[in-house]
Amino acid sequence: MKNIEVIKNKAIVFAWITGLLVLIATLWILTQPLQRYYLLRTVNSVMIASGDPRRIIEYTGRNEGITGLFGYWFSMFNSESNFTGQMFIFPVFQDGILVPFGAVVADNGRVDDLIPLSAHAVEVMDKIPQSILQVYVTRIETAVRANMEGDYR
Repeated sequence: MKNIEVIKNKAIVFAWITGLLVLIATLWILTQPLQRYYLLRTVNSVMIASGDPRRIIEYTGRNEGITGLFGYWFSMFNSESNFTGQMFIFPVFQDGILVPFGAVVADNGRVDDLIPLSAHAVEVMDKIPQSILQVYVTRIETAVRANMEGDYR
């Protein structure tokens, strides 16, 4: 009888943990459009505050089939030069903290510019080794190239 009580208690704990994980995952999935909307607003606010004429205009979902990239793709517009392109917004880990960056990707698939997207990101940008940033740039360019060629891995 004692073994049945132990198994029953473990099953209850397992059910609670599983239920919480399912609830959290469901909330995460259902709030993705809202998260993307607020990310768009926040990035544009940062660009306005820094005097940058570029704006992201919509979430594109580009490279959804490519694994390994953690971030969001947005289409971009610059009113001064009529530049259109893409921006990939992604986090870089620095001293255990996520630091948001935006990579401006031209139509040819090359990363033209890396933009720090917070005051903290501006502070730590010089502390992040260029080799680390180059790894991110290379991964983004590889993903864009694979998307252009239709090679989804």
